[in-house]
Amino acid sequence: MPDAQLVKWIREKYRSIVSELDERGRRRWAAIEARSLGWGGISAVAGATGLSDRTIRNGVQELAKADDLEPSRQRRAGGGRRSREDEQPELLDALDSLLEPTIRGDPMSPLRWTCKSTQTLAEALSTQGFEVSSTKVGSLLKAQGYSLQSNRKTIEGKQHPDRNAQFEHIARRVKARRRCGEPAISIDTKKKETLGNMKNPGKTYRRKGDPVKVKTHDFPDKELGKAVPYGVYDIACNEAGVTVGIGHDTAEFAVKAISRWWDKMGQKRYRSPRRILITADSGGSNSPRTRLWLWELQRLADRIGIILEVCHYPPGTSKWNKIEHRLFCHITRNWQGVPLETLEIVVKLIGATKTKEGLEVHAWIDGKKYEKGRKISATQIQEIYIKRSKFHGDWNYEIHPRA
Repeated sequence: MPDAQLVKWIREKYRSIVSELDERGRRRWAAIEARSLGWGGISAVAGATGLSDRTIRNGVQELAKADDLEPSRQRRAGGGRRSREDEQPELLDALDSLLEPTIRGDPMSPLRWTCKSTQTLAEALSTQGFEVSSTKVGSLLKAQGYSLQSNRKTIEGKQHPDRNAQFEHIARRVKARRRCGEPAISIDTKKKETLGNMKNPGKTYRRKGDPVKVKTHDFPDKELGKAVPYGVYDIACNEAGVTVGIGHDTAEFAVKAISRWWDKMGQKRYRSPRRILITADSGGSNSPRTRLWLWELQRLADRIGIILEVCHYPPGTSKWNKIEHRLFCHITRNWQGVPLETLEIVVKLIGATKTKEGLEVHAWIDGKKYEKGRKISATQIQEIYIKRSKFHGDWNYEIHPRA
């Protein structure tokens, strides 16, 4: 049989069976074929299959020794190329020092101030004389227990000694209002949103290859301005009213939002309550240290003839305010990926926010631009009918209507 025809015949046999063989099976099949051909068989099989003659010789030796490997192994222990960490024993320590420069390495290492990607780490190791690829660096990091992780907000800093006591006080006051059938609301300002055809984080379903086109740069449009959503969340009824302003987030605007909620929603649900409980954080437009906040609450109490009881969360604990995780997070989820071009779009998206727990949201536009830096005199402060609680009167107080 001519050599060319022999090679063709072996190649056809190999192609018909190679998909069913693993590494050990290919090696031993080639060895059997080479041994059956006799002298020159190894070269003929190597030329037909593309396997190296060394691989075929190893297969012949395995067949001659007749000491089969374990079924789960493709080669004997120690076979194949040595790993990079075995060839370079100091590689793992060098990699670890690059990842933790403040502990094991040089605190002034340039890599400390760069993004530690696998490519960057591989280049830094190469400059130290190691031979390693970015793919190998990735596998080494995984084997050592490393993974890509973002920062996690867990350090709350110094806590007020009465932090938990204030939480318990707020919980008791909310339960008391629910037993009496009176409203308990949670209030706060959501993040200001720049209006215009600008990128809004998140994704929404559209035809493939047809994303919403927005501006490259998110420079504020002076004519459109910003939307300032102020929320009032009814804790017992799982419903909310959101006033969307166009000016500054002042205490006057905050109390106006509460007033609007009462006129449009509260007084329809609660018939002649004796008091309204307001829970709020300790900063921003509804700060207990803001004179204008107390003055506007007094005006509201006089108008509706109801006691306004206010309980503030301790500083640094605003995330525990009910409105944050019962309303604002759902609004953000509802309008993700949608450019907030106008106030009307913002109001419609807020009003369309719903949850499977039955959240109902109403939204309105407040077109008034409230004056920033408005001052309240000491004489006006003395006119406020305020009754402070025995427990942290700076956080817990009542504003009574003036006769």
